[in-house]
Amino acid sequence: MISPPKLQLQALGKTRAKVLISVKMAAGSLCEVTVQLPSLEHKNEVKGESLVLIKYIDSHFEGPSLFPQDPDKKEFAEELLSYSDGFTRAVISAFKGDGNEAGAAFDFIETALSKYDDGPFFLGQFSLVDIAYAPFIERYQPLLLAEKKYDTIAGRPKLVAWIKEMDKIDGYKQTKREPKEILEIYKKYFLVFSCFLSTVLTVDYLKSVAYNMI
Repeated sequence: MISPPKLQLQALGKTRAKVLISVKMAAGSLCEVTVQLPSLEHKNEVKGESLVLIKYIDSHFEGPSLFPQDPDKKEFAEELLSYSDGFTRAVISAFKGDGNEAGAAFDFIETALSKYDDGPFFLGQFSLVDIAYAPFIERYQPLLLAEKKYDTIAGRPKLVAWIKEMDKIDGYKQTKREPKEILEIYKKYFLVFSCFLSTVLTVDYLKSVAYNMI
């Protein structure tokens, strides 16, 4: 049985570090935004990056490992985890453009979900990869639909099946928000979107928004 700390995305938010991001805007003024990034203090050490955190929780808390031992799946898991920032950048590009830029990113997700046939998740069985992508896929879906009229699940049956299976997991359901609430929260943060002149900063910012909602 999977232990709650590994199953619940909330485990990432037990301890949070507040970060003040100050970025000079093109006009020369200063835009200050206070966001919370996920962090975890354990054995007098603080871990503070989301992908590092989920691997740390997996290896230091009770329960079966959610990281695959099979070499092929392990390699694919690392590939998917490495792409998570690229996925977020694609969403950012979609908001700067007409929304179609997100298509390639969600096509990648659909293809990834089609690789294994021993289950509906990225690696067939539930894993850290599902935990890493869940908050972003869930929350970008209503945002892209409302703001860009782009339906992320249209024509993507594997993604639809994945969402349905994720919704059956009690620990995950505890972290979910209503679409209306998601839109309200993201719109508030996107009011300061223009403050960010660096793609890297913007990726970190959007990821922090997703985890703030846990």
